[in-house]
Formats: sequence, C-alpha cells, structure tokens
Amino acid sequence: MRKAKLGAVAALALALGSCGSESSPEGSELANGEVAWPSDIVSDSGDISFPEDFLEWQTLGAWSTADGAGTTNGMHQVYVSPGTIDAYRSTGKFPDGAVLVKEVRSAATAQLSTGAASYATDKGVWFVMVKDAQQRFGDNPLWGDGWGWALFEAKEPTKQVATDYKRDCLACHVPAEDTDWIYVEAYPVLWEDGNPPVPKWLGEVEASLDDS
Repeated sequence: MRKAKLGAVAALALALGSCGSESSPEGSELANGEVAWPSDIVSDSGDISFPEDFLEWQTLGAWSTADGAGTTNGMHQVYVSPGTIDAYRSTGKFPDGAVLVKEVRSAATAQLSTGAASYATDKGVWFVMVKDAQQRFGDNPLWGDGWGWALFEAKEPTKQVATDYKRDCLACHVPAEDTDWIYVEAYPVLWEDGNPPVPKWLGEVEASLDDS
C-alpha cells in the first residue's frame, strides 16, 4: 500500500521548463547551454498558453501511478522543449526558457502475450513549467521559485486553471527543492554517468506517508 501511495505522490509531484526584449525562433538552440525563450507561449505579462506542438519535443521520461491494489491507473509522460536536455547535460541546470510538459492520462491494464501490461488511455491534464532564471514576473502569482507554472485540463485545454503557484503547484514539488523543484533522479537522460542516483526525495516522501 505504501509503495502504491508513494508512486502516486511522486508522479503527481513531477512535473514535472524569460521574457527578453528580443525573442528567438521557438525551439531554436543558443550557445553555451542556453535555449530560446518561448515567447510563443509566454506573453509579455507572463501569461502561459498551452504549447500545441509539445508532442514533437523530446521525451524526458515517464511515470505511472497505481491504486491500492497495485494496478496502474495513470500514465504520466513528460516532454521537454528543444535544446533543454543538451543544455542540462552540459551545465547540470535547466536553462532559462526551458519548457517541461507533463501529460497525464488514465491507464488500462490487460493480460497480453508478455504478461500484464498497462497503457495510456484518456487525456486528463497537462502540467507546464517554464524556467525563468531572471525572475521576470515578480508580481505574477504564477511565477516564482525560478519557474512559471501552469495547469490545463482536457475539457478545455486552452484555459490555464492554476491561479497561484504556491497554492496550486508548489507543494507537490517540495521534496525536489534541492534539484530545482524537478525530480531529476527519475529521468535517465539527465544522469551524468548513466547510473541511477539514489533519489534524495524518496526517504522524505516515505516518511511523510508513514506519518499519515
């Protein structure tokens, strides 16, 4: 039961990424571990729009969630804007202007020739994060702690439903505060030596579940 809860908490916590006077073409890469600022989805006031082309981006990694019986009931696929992975591997940091999108879908489990297998089904929500290393939108409640935060629902994907990142988004990321609020240990493409590091946040999440 605890492992099932842990999987759900960690997956929900994922997400789961800066507005200069001049914008570069969306998706173009810059020098020295930088990426272009996503002016196509971020307005001058910091409003974040749904990134329509995110399925064409690189996959950062994936999570699954399970119910109390251990059956997969959710699939979370995480995508990252062009140039972000190379920049992270070069500098060890998410570059200014990086965009992360986590697509959350329901899941079904079936007995197939390889055994029990789970697969994604209906769309649910999308979590979007935009890295803002320059703290451009200090007065906007959806920007802070180095990121812009957004949530879109399948029933109306053009509408941003989060209103305050501290209330609507940040709490799930607290265990990953030391790694810029992102659970980088879950993404093999970011690992330096190709070996899985021990998640620093795992013990904290397990302890919180034990106390609940």
